[in-house]
Amino acid sequence: MFGGLGYGEILLIFLIVLLLFGAKRIPEIAHGLGRGIREFRKAVHEVKDEIESASEEGEDEERKKLAG
Repeated sequence: MFGGLGYGEILLIFLIVLLLFGAKRIPEIAHGLGRGIREFRKAVHEVKDEIESASEEGEDEERKKLAG
């Protein structure tokens, strides 16, 4: 299933996490993890946009050199 983990192993891991952090902390941890993933995706998207805009500017300059 998940990299060789069966349902029993996943249940055991979940129970250990539940015992370590408690039922009240798990939603907080999940919320923080989700926020971190969202910020990471936003940063990746911004970098991708910067690279694409720089590439387009370079292409425009090349066209001007060839035309002029």
